[in-house]
Amino acid sequence: MNYQGKRWRTIWRNPDDTIGVIDQRLLPHQFQTLTLHTMEECTEAIRNMTVRGAPLIGATAAYGICFALHDNPGDDALAAAYKTLHQTRPTAINLRWALDQMQAAVSQLPPGKRLERAWQRATELCDEDVAVNEAIGRHGLVLFREILAKKPAGSRLNILTHCNAGWLACVDWGTALSPIFMAHDAGLPIHVWVDETRPRNQGASLTAWELKQHGVPHTVVVDNAGGHLMQHGLVDLCIVGTDRTTALGDVCNKIGTYLKALAARDNGVPFYVALPSSTIDWTLHDGLAEIPIEERSTAEVTHLRGKTADGTLAEIQVTPDGSPACNYGFDVTPARLVTALITEKGVCPASESGLKKLFGR
Repeated sequence: MNYQGKRWRTIWRNPDDTIGVIDQRLLPHQFQTLTLHTMEECTEAIRNMTVRGAPLIGATAAYGICFALHDNPGDDALAAAYKTLHQTRPTAINLRWALDQMQAAVSQLPPGKRLERAWQRATELCDEDVAVNEAIGRHGLVLFREILAKKPAGSRLNILTHCNAGWLACVDWGTALSPIFMAHDAGLPIHVWVDETRPRNQGASLTAWELKQHGVPHTVVVDNAGGHLMQHGLVDLCIVGTDRTTALGDVCNKIGTYLKALAARDNGVPFYVALPSSTIDWTLHDGLAEIPIEERSTAEVTHLRGKTADGTLAEIQVTPDGSPACNYGFDVTPARLVTALITEKGVCPASESGLKKLFGR
């Protein structure tokens, strides 16, 4: 996507075989890039959320395998790198998917040929991610046009999002934001309600920043405003991403997604989930019982980071000293609450039969 007139991806290979990434911890107030030199730096970037979003986590892990093979192309080193990278974030299935892709690409090659193939495959995965997300955008745009066509002439299409599923969460385009960008570019009159998405405020900080950069009309709202907006007819559709989707269509996304789906169902608002097929975990069937839910640092709940009046970035505590906190990163929305899944292959019901028909399984 574009930032200040320059085309960017979220991750790229440098001529000296290092990796460049955007430091998302500083957004929206500062735009800075970092250079990753080792597998350990890739691991830490994933863990501390310098990079985040299921597809981008996978891409970063793929390059981490390249660094590991540069140091030691042997089987034991490959297995150790896989294990280390896989343990960084437990919920997003794209991480394991990307590592499996890298392992399959190099494991049958002699050690001396593994590094070159690893770099090639990691680059392919990034390019494929861009193409997949662009396809998601095209399929989502069709739905947007259909919904807008049912409204009175001159109306705008009001869309509610949760968390960040834009280009910052992927290599480019994004999942849930991809059709939003395309709708805006196509001249559709759209407006986006942006959930702040506590505790890390990835909606208020990242989604709002992306939409502003692209010129998309939007308004940031507190997480608890979504139901009120739907009750008053101010939301035409909800669209979110997902970090893991079961074979039956349950979706696991940023904490608070389930509540938006409940409000959408109660108010007759379509609730769409946009996802690449790499986010489908075909081995799981019961999202509530089987998807591991990441618990992150309680400091994300007890403290907030932002910009002060003089432009300084600062962190403040918002809870009483000694008050305990918990920080579940994700929740599971049952398939019955999802209107449809938007994938690179097209749109399907959130069901086992819908997914199997679309993906030929």
